[in-house]
Amino acid sequence: MLLVNQIRENFETVLAGLQKRNFPNAESILQEVIQLDDQRKSSQTQRDQIQAESNSISKQIGMLMKEGKREEAEQAKARTAEIKSQIKELDEQNSQAEESLKALLYTIPNVPHSSVPVGKAAEDNEVVLEHGTIPTLSEDKLPHWELIKKYDIIDFDLGVKITGAGFPVYKGKGARLQRALINFFLDEAIAAGYYEVQPPILVNEDSGYGTGQLPDKEGQMYHATADNLYLIPTAEVPITNLYRDVILSEEDLPVKNVGHTPCFRREAGSWGAHVRGLNRLHQFDKVEIVQITHPDKSYEVLEEMSQHVQGLLKKLELPYRVLRLCGGDMGFTSALTFDMEVFSAAQERWLEVSSVSNFETYQSNRLKLRFKGADKKTQLAHSLNGSALALPRIVAAILENNQTPDGINMPKVLHPYLGFDKI
Repeated sequence: MLLVNQIRENFETVLAGLQKRNFPNAESILQEVIQLDDQRKSSQTQRDQIQAESNSISKQIGMLMKEGKREEAEQAKARTAEIKSQIKELDEQNSQAEESLKALLYTIPNVPHSSVPVGKAAEDNEVVLEHGTIPTLSEDKLPHWELIKKYDIIDFDLGVKITGAGFPVYKGKGARLQRALINFFLDEAIAAGYYEVQPPILVNEDSGYGTGQLPDKEGQMYHATADNLYLIPTAEVPITNLYRDVILSEEDLPVKNVGHTPCFRREAGSWGAHVRGLNRLHQFDKVEIVQITHPDKSYEVLEEMSQHVQGLLKKLELPYRVLRLCGGDMGFTSALTFDMEVFSAAQERWLEVSSVSNFETYQSNRLKLRFKGADKKTQLAHSLNGSALALPRIVAAILENNQTPDGINMPKVLHPYLGFDKI
């Protein structure tokens, strides 16, 4: 969440950033934040003043008793009792102001980086680059949802029988392809200096609030109500929360973690041809990279992470493009996001397969994730994450782009992982 001092000291900049996001009532909400903070500071100042008075009186009571001034001592005792009541009332006021302030700050998204383009939706995103050649397929080309039936490698009907729509069953070479991609992505990340972790796939409320899924996206997460736990929408949530309430040393930075997990998203309100087949699922596998960095280095790291994802797409021989998301299409917690999309030759459309984002201090402020520099002072770190990669649309593009009359050719980089070169 945003820092109150950030809002106070850079009011116009923060306001302009939120307006770039098309955040409604931005100015009045920011003013309310300052008012609540003023109330909190005022009640704290009053409390400190009367606490100082109480401490002074307490010292006087003993002296008055020694001097035989019993009546004055009793009056002093009465005053300390009165002060205790006032302190209790001020503590309650302060607590209420703090809770109201925190709740309001949770509703405010991150301030976009200055390079974020103005826009309201995906159509306004900026194409940064395109790479690769879009394959030319024959007239009888098939979309992946037909290919998977033809070669019996993924079964949506079985998934519906077991669970419901959006939970496919991977079979035979389809399951092998999933496993090959996961291992390839993990191996590439480890070779790039990431430390592998296997986190839980259920998280508590504190973890959801820490990375910004709560209170913004609770309707999109599966909620195990009996235990008040949430199924993760991405490994970013548990991996970043490894560092909640942690103070790192500056020498520890950057911290680089990678993890593979299944991910779960309700995708409420999604329908239509664009979500057919593997295009949008309720359960899918993803390899996630997360970095905790020094604030001075985070945008260098963002570019490094973007290049890492692009390197995976090049090795998979998939045509791709990089988009800089506009203010209206960015995630709630992000300061700057690059999306990577691959071209699906059978569907003749671009499919998002990765988002790489810099959250600056937005998550670390919620997480109380800090580091201590050489000067022994603590400050908030910057957090970043990226999909490297999400599997469903990668699988869709591999199947569609590489189809031939004789089968589906597999990318050469996967041959050692698969044990076969064609489906």
